[in-house]
Amino acid sequence: MESKRLRQIKMRHLSAFVETVRCGSLKAASARIMLTQPAISKTLKDLEGILGVALMRRDRGGITLTREGAVFQQFAEQSLAALSHGLTSLDALSAGTAAPLRIGALPSVAADLLPDVILRFSDLSPASSITVEDGRIGGLVDRLRSGDLDLVVGRMGRPETMTGLSFTQLYSEQVVFAVASGHPMAQESSLMALQGCRILYPPKGAAIRPLVDRFMITQGVADWPDRLETVSGAFGRAMTLGPAQAIWIISQGVVARDIDAGRMVALPIDTTTMAGPVGIMARPEEDPTPTIRLFRQALLATVKGAI
Repeated sequence: MESKRLRQIKMRHLSAFVETVRCGSLKAASARIMLTQPAISKTLKDLEGILGVALMRRDRGGITLTREGAVFQQFAEQSLAALSHGLTSLDALSAGTAAPLRIGALPSVAADLLPDVILRFSDLSPASSITVEDGRIGGLVDRLRSGDLDLVVGRMGRPETMTGLSFTQLYSEQVVFAVASGHPMAQESSLMALQGCRILYPPKGAAIRPLVDRFMITQGVADWPDRLETVSGAFGRAMTLGPAQAIWIISQGVVARDIDAGRMVALPIDTTTMAGPVGIMARPEEDPTPTIRLFRQALLATVKGAI
């Protein structure tokens, strides 16, 4: 039965389904994959007929996945991503080069760990080309699922964002209250005493935002009078080290090199409850490519050497 259904499912079925889910409507998907809406609708009905279940509900507002559709979406995206990676690898092989490696990283990893990993990986695989992109956890894992990225390295996201992905923990990372080394509150350990200062707060969608929100509640801080939300490392560094003298709530990895160089200090506030796992997020694959295996090796060796 399973082999029969596998033979019946075609690329057009998976492409139509995945693009419709990503776009949220048949009309938007039609423009993306250059098929008429009636053609997409028929393709989706054919797929549902093969599977024997309804994958989505359609109305004027767009589409809504059924429970079965949400499950099938994860595996459909993984199938398309695997095929895309295979085609890219074939092109690289034909050109006599190694397949490119595309890495997504949360800002704390991109700023602290990844530069050393890249140097080690370059020694292991000098012919490989590599692209590194940083960003928020939600956007990175979406691109990982779609095949735009091969791996994501960073803090584990909320459970609902991790569906269909594997996570291998590398280490645990703290959140700190960072200030310029000459800040007048550089030795302050009371959160209440800091409320007259400007603070840089993680925005919604940042991996550490739920941890920081819970920490503030436990400390009895309902709001901060002078609060600015940002995920930008460059802006945060300028606001912290510049005339604004802001206090920056941030993953320790983002400012680790600034602290080591004496430009910043972490306030002596107990933030152990905001520690969280940092690791490798990937699409489940039985046989990762040699390039991915070498990058994982470089990651693990770098982390082991830093401990």
